[in-house]
Amino acid sequence: MGVKPAIGRKSNKNPPIFSHEFVIQNHADIVSCVVMVFLVGLMVQSTSPIASLFISLHHNVSGVEPTREVPKGEPFFYEAGWKDACAVFFYSLVCIVMHAILQEYLLDKISKKFHLSKSRLSALNESGQLVVFHLVTLLWGGDAILREGFIFNISYLWDGYPNHPMSFLLKLWWVVQAAYWLHTIPELYFQRIKKDEWAGRIRLAVAAFAFVAVAYGFKFQRVGVCLMVLHSLAEFITHSYRLNTILRGEREDYLDKFLSLVNGAVFVIVRLCSLVLGVLTFYYGLAGAAPLLLRVAALSILVSFQVYLMFNFISEAIKQRQEARQLALSKPKKEKKEKPKKEKVKKIPADESDLPEVDQNTNKTLRQRQSAVKAK
Repeated sequence: MGVKPAIGRKSNKNPPIFSHEFVIQNHADIVSCVVMVFLVGLMVQSTSPIASLFISLHHNVSGVEPTREVPKGEPFFYEAGWKDACAVFFYSLVCIVMHAILQEYLLDKISKKFHLSKSRLSALNESGQLVVFHLVTLLWGGDAILREGFIFNISYLWDGYPNHPMSFLLKLWWVVQAAYWLHTIPELYFQRIKKDEWAGRIRLAVAAFAFVAVAYGFKFQRVGVCLMVLHSLAEFITHSYRLNTILRGEREDYLDKFLSLVNGAVFVIVRLCSLVLGVLTFYYGLAGAAPLLLRVAALSILVSFQVYLMFNFISEAIKQRQEARQLALSKPKKEKKEKPKKEKVKKIPADESDLPEVDQNTNKTLRQRQSAVKAK
């Protein structure tokens, strides 16, 4: 008869191969092996064309490889195409591996140190992953905006539409954006996310992936990268504030108040900047270059999305304020501390108050002697 493990202890036996538990525990290693298959296939001559279809970027419209006549070559520029779907699939596998590395070597150690509850742990894992993603998006996308010169000449956002070739880094940025939001759906299974949280996270992933696909497919990559960078700035600060709230518990500190103020200010500024940028591009900049129906549809979606985000932000702020007020009212009032009674000071007779201090002491001594004699 076998000995059962004690309650609260995990069995040392490994789960059966191809079982759900085995896949969940080893999903990062399994996906890493699949990625290695593509990389090894790139080195073999017979399989190199198929592997390069998933790893390399395609649909280049200009560029020359370095040669003797042109040692530095010419930079490659790309456009959107159907082969990008293969690249999105491959880089979604890479995102799964990076997700597991960040979870194991950073977020799990933080959760063990702070001993968080299940609800706080789930929020920590979600915000921790999104903070890193939005930070990478912000830095990478901001670098692309500076390199392309969009920030110094805003007319580049619509000049020459629809002939908007992308540099290598800008196209790779768009591919990684689509790959990240695609990988979040299988991560719900790999990370054992509760079923009641699936709907909200799937809606977020589908909405973000749809925005990336529409902006990329309809050649709005230039204005799209600007809008995504602005959105990532607001989301990075929002999830940083959320992480601070999760880790500090019920303690109030100056960092929390500062992040709350910065979060609200940046959120409103980003929404306004996105609306201004959308109106300038779709209503004025692309007038005559793009069909009216396409411009109106794109601007309507953008405005509706910004209004939806602003409505949710205001509703959440009102809800938090009401909860804080109810919590303050539910706390018992502190009892007022009784002030210590002051000792009564004996008044000196009026006829002695005008005498010098030495005479007052003499009279006091005489009175004490008289009282002692009467007592005898």
